[in-house]
Amino acid sequence: MKIGLQIPRFDWPGSPHNIGKKLVEIAKTADDVGFSSLWVMDHFFGLGLGWGPPEVPMLEGYTTISFLAAATQRIKVGLMVTGNFYRHPGILVKTVTTLDVLSGGRAYFGIGAGGYEREARGLGVPFPPLRERMERLEETLQITKRMWSEDTAPFEGKHYRLEEPMNHPQPLSKPHPPILIGGRGEKQTLRMVAIYGDACNLQLGTPLPGYPEWYIETYHKRAEILTHKLAVLKEHCQRVGRSYDDIERTVLGSIKLAPGAMDVNEVVEVCHELAEMGFQHVIYNMPDTHEIRPLEIIASEIIPRVSAF
Repeated sequence: MKIGLQIPRFDWPGSPHNIGKKLVEIAKTADDVGFSSLWVMDHFFGLGLGWGPPEVPMLEGYTTISFLAAATQRIKVGLMVTGNFYRHPGILVKTVTTLDVLSGGRAYFGIGAGGYEREARGLGVPFPPLRERMERLEETLQITKRMWSEDTAPFEGKHYRLEEPMNHPQPLSKPHPPILIGGRGEKQTLRMVAIYGDACNLQLGTPLPGYPEWYIETYHKRAEILTHKLAVLKEHCQRVGRSYDDIERTVLGSIKLAPGAMDVNEVVEVCHELAEMGFQHVIYNMPDTHEIRPLEIIASEIIPRVSAF
């Protein structure tokens, strides 16, 4: 099992003046001590509750992850996950391709339908209804596959039209950066994973107070919820003739290693449960990542133990 790190907020002491310096320290530490992946969110406002109020400092995702790619050498990088409707798909594919080329082939393409209405409307971005957002996501996935296969034939979709979807240079990752589709929807999202995805991302949740109730409940019911979601994904794979084993199963959760919060053994035990379910990559965010010590604890006491799962 692999362990990844997501950085969801930037409001540590000294922010915003030390954001760049602290981010480089976090990224270099994660790279040096053995984390497999590094992620930032694709949000413009804070999410509320455990992730900070809407006014919390928030950075644009692709600028930030490119900055961190330049500061690292081995760790894979991406957005957990891109809100599809924020960018035109042709430009988005060029953006992810650029990240992959400049990082030496270390990019993930994390993507989802997007759903934070307040930030979209707040910044003047049209916020389509869910059905349209899902349609747009699928068209973007089709465009991505086309552009990464060097097929420059015009694309005529319901929502997007590209006369010449050319993409040079092509990504360094072969056959292309892994397409990680985030979301729990059983009828549409997991179907798209089976057809277009190289990885899925589901929610693990957290036992920590201060987070949304649904997120805490997800953690405590993880065996029931996550086992069911993977079974649905497997059914979609069977329907479309795709090997379930071709898809990397990832999960995202929030932890804090501190007295009265969580300890190393709990995290290791949960990772073992997840591995038994079929997950291969667990991505954590933490409220105290900026202190660096939590990363060192994960490196010395968790990563070596879960690597055998």
